[in-house]
Amino acid sequence: MTQADAKPATTPAQTVGPYLHLGLSWPDGPLVVPEDDPQGVWIHGTLYDGARHPITDGLVETWQADPEGRFDHPDDPHGALSRAGFRGFGRCCTDAQGRYAIRTLVPGAVRGPQATMQAPHIDVSVFARGLLHRLVTRIYFSDQIAANTRDPVLTSIGDPAARATLIADADSYGYRFDIRVQGPDETVFFDV
Repeated sequence: MTQADAKPATTPAQTVGPYLHLGLSWPDGPLVVPEDDPQGVWIHGTLYDGARHPITDGLVETWQADPEGRFDHPDDPHGALSRAGFRGFGRCCTDAQGRYAIRTLVPGAVRGPQATMQAPHIDVSVFARGLLHRLVTRIYFSDQIAANTRDPVLTSIGDPAARATLIADADSYGYRFDIRVQGPDETVFFDV
């Protein structure tokens, strides 16, 4: 066999590593809206591993619609809409206690496939040591009960306890959403 006949070796998979704090964060990352935006809320929580220990070197990334359910993206079926001071995208590294916090606006309902309406939600990606790929989940809001009961994605999760892992609880700071990457109360993640 000649060198030209040899198949290239596949590059081995690498876990997401501690470089997150070095290369993926930036000062305004957690601010989807300015801190002084009167409509702004904090989405905050703790990222936990399977042993219920905080993950101190993780990263939580969010993408969402604005309060009218529109995206500043050319693929929005209603047409891209830019909202002054609103990015729609946030990124926050976890701290020494595994905590993250992102300042944003509560999104509006989003039109889904076949003209269905999806409840207000935030798409979330989680990166952390030991993961070969990002984990993808959603944040729904505890005060959107009627919309949540009609959401086609949320209602597709048959187990009520599993479905509850996608609901952020309102508190005096905004909304608390803890993320558990493994274990009996593991957050529901989507295969995308």
